[in-house]
Amino acid sequence: MKKLLGTLCALALSTAVAAPAFADGHGSKTKLRIQTHYAPETPSGKLAAEYIDDIQTMSNGEIEVEMFYSSSVVKSVETFDAAATGILDCDMTGGSYQTGKNPAFQFVGDIMGGYDTPYQQLSWLYYGGGLDAAQDLYNKFDMELIGWWVYGQESFASSKPITKVADFKDWKFRSPPGLETKIFENLGAKPIVMDFTEIFTALETGIIDGADASGLANNVGLGLYDLVKYANYPGFHSMPSDHLACNKAVYDEMPEHHQRIMKVAMQALALKTALTFEKKNAEAAAMLTEQGVTLSAWSSEEKAKFRAAAQDAWDDFGTTPEAKALMAAHRKYLKQLGLIK
Repeated sequence: MKKLLGTLCALALSTAVAAPAFADGHGSKTKLRIQTHYAPETPSGKLAAEYIDDIQTMSNGEIEVEMFYSSSVVKSVETFDAAATGILDCDMTGGSYQTGKNPAFQFVGDIMGGYDTPYQQLSWLYYGGGLDAAQDLYNKFDMELIGWWVYGQESFASSKPITKVADFKDWKFRSPPGLETKIFENLGAKPIVMDFTEIFTALETGIIDGADASGLANNVGLGLYDLVKYANYPGFHSMPSDHLACNKAVYDEMPEHHQRIMKVAMQALALKTALTFEKKNAEAAAMLTEQGVTLSAWSSEEKAKFRAAAQDAWDDFGTTPEAKALMAAHRKYLKQLGLIK
């Protein structure tokens, strides 16, 4: 009897000790190393930090993130591979850096000549069949697409006025890799592909005449208009979908509630990003005008010329089955929205 009572007491004690571990919500830990190309002082860098704080807080500390800004571990274009191979866990740059792997990444990274607003582009992902098509592509490279954050149309930074398509002739500018280089070459420009972190120095030293870097507010954060005094606003040519994509094996190991936290928090980040940049780009435009930077708003006719050139380049660029599937999904949704015929 004494032995039985001792056993029961020991079980009761162990249960009492273990109970708080379940009651306070603590369980499995998820530790992630995430890199973004954005500097922490830019609006996008600050929004990325908010996302990290959200997922850590909502998980009650079960998700722990070591965050790297300004592509401090590997170059921006190498972030995806670094996550896929375990150097990092997640890539918080954008799909357009991976067009060398498969041109299909262009159509999840920057659908040039496509949507007018971030809300349209996000609605394609979540309600236009985009997520399934995109996830198939990412999974082929052992990655899981967590979500998008789209800050809206980009603006150029230039040492000369860029007010119409004809102004692109012989314009030497920083371009991301992929479809954009083909479009602008066809329009007479001289795109130079370089890392996001190299833009300021290249402008400063005159290697390039201008840059397709980011939205107006982010360009201010990068200091580009300290060097050159021309921009276009509102933008029209490029609306990148920055992504969060994680090593699929790492993602699959996460508890389901961690997975859900990360994906739902990305939807919140997407909305905050779109709303933030509507305000910040307008504020940046007013500030730059006061500082003597010339902002050019393109006419509908000139925008139509660019859209036509971009659409013509889609089929030439998107030659793989994955790219064709994504283009078909975009065209179907763009027609539903009345943006193309």
